[in-house]
Amino acid sequence: MIILIAAAAENHALGKNNELCWHLPDDFKRFKQLTSGHHIIMGRKTFQSFPKPLPNRTHIVISRQQNYRPEGCIVTDSIENALAISPKDEDIYIIGGGEIYNLALPFADKIELTRVHDNFDADAFFPEIDKKEWRLSTEEFHSKDEKHNCDFTYQTYIRN
Repeated sequence: MIILIAAAAENHALGKNNELCWHLPDDFKRFKQLTSGHHIIMGRKTFQSFPKPLPNRTHIVISRQQNYRPEGCIVTDSIENALAISPKDEDIYIIGGGEIYNLALPFADKIELTRVHDNFDADAFFPEIDKKEWRLSTEEFHSKDEKHNCDFTYQTYIRN
């Protein structure tokens, strides 16, 4: 199954200057729980936003830079190639950024979205979810608190 996993604001904002606009520790824990042990596909800028490769995951990085070879990663030049080298019998997670989400959306079977209930100034955005193609299967609301600076809802969408 090909799964897009993201946190996006009401205005679809993902982040600005390669950083998130919010701090949601429980969402980080959920991301780790869902993606651990799986292949994760991302763009170069998303990978470079990490201090080091994420543990217990196979990293596939999409880049147009021919000499880009970060240690511990598989590098390819397209979403099609990234999916082709991923195992067919496992969940594959697309983790961003905005351009990669747009390229991967036609291939996706599922979307694990954390909807952040606010609007932000951003330079990267999650694609619009077409309600004719996707149905909301589950959602779970969380109020902001001392550790979370925004209300948010975990939403799972399945392709119709």
